[in-house]
Amino acid sequence: MRAFACALAVSAALTGTVEAAPARVASLNLCTDELLLMLAAPEQIVSVTHLSRSKAESPLWRVARHYPKNDGSLLSVAALKPDLVITMGGGARDRIGIARKLGIRTLDLPYPQTLSDIEASIGEVASALGWPSEGQKLIARIEALRRTKPARQVDTIWLGGGGRSVGSTSLAAEWMALAGFRQRPLQGDRVSLEQLLVVPPAVLLRSDYRSGQYSGEQRWLAHPLARGGSSRTVRTDGRAWTCMGPLMLGEVTRLRNAAR
Repeated sequence: MRAFACALAVSAALTGTVEAAPARVASLNLCTDELLLMLAAPEQIVSVTHLSRSKAESPLWRVARHYPKNDGSLLSVAALKPDLVITMGGGARDRIGIARKLGIRTLDLPYPQTLSDIEASIGEVASALGWPSEGQKLIARIEALRRTKPARQVDTIWLGGGGRSVGSTSLAAEWMALAGFRQRPLQGDRVSLEQLLVVPPAVLLRSDYRSGQYSGEQRWLAHPLARGGSSRTVRTDGRAWTCMGPLMLGEVTRLRNAAR
C-alpha cells in the first residue's frame, strides 16, 4: 500500500489527474476535513464539518472557521453545489445515488488501519483535488520519519481518559514507534490504576484531549498514578490522535525530542 500511494502521487504528477480538478469541495468527516484543509487550495473548499471548527476537536480550527460548517450529511452541503464531496467510512447506502442525481462526485475513503493506509488516502485525495504534488510532499515526510525511526524504543503506555489506551500493533502504535515509543500490549487496550502502580511503564504518553472537561474520564486522569507516579509523563495533543492522519507529522517530530 505504501508503494501504491507513492506511485499514485508520482503518476498523477506526471500525467495529470483523470478528471478535471474540482472547483468546489466539501468534506463530511472530521478526518477528511484534515486532508482537505492540508491539501486543497483555499478557494476549492466550500464546507467542512462543525467538528473541525471546534478548538477542542482539531488543531486546524482557526483555518476551518474560514469555511461554512456542515453536520456530516450530504443534505447539509447540497445547497453549496459542491462538485466533489469527500467522506470516510461509508454512511447511508443511498448517499452515492443522491449525489449522482445532484451531479456531485463522491470520494469515500476507508478508515485507515496502518501508516500505509494513511499514505494511500493522502495520495488519493491529493490526486482527486488536482494537487498530487502536495500529497507527495506529505508522503515524503512520512517516509523520512520511517527512515529515521529511533533505534531505541521506550516502554510506553498511551493514556487517555478512563484508562483508554491503544493497541500495540495499531496505527497509533506505528506513529508512536516513529517517535521512539513502544506501546505496551494491554488487554482490551485499557490500563487500570493498579497496573500503573504495580508495573509502571517508563513513559506515560498522556493525551490532553478534552483535558478541561468535567467528566468521569477526566477525573480518572486526575489520580496521582495517572499523572505519572514513578513513570515519566509526556503530554501529547490528543486532537491529532483522533484521525491519526498527516497532523501526526508535527506531533511525532515534537515527541521525538521528548522520548530522548
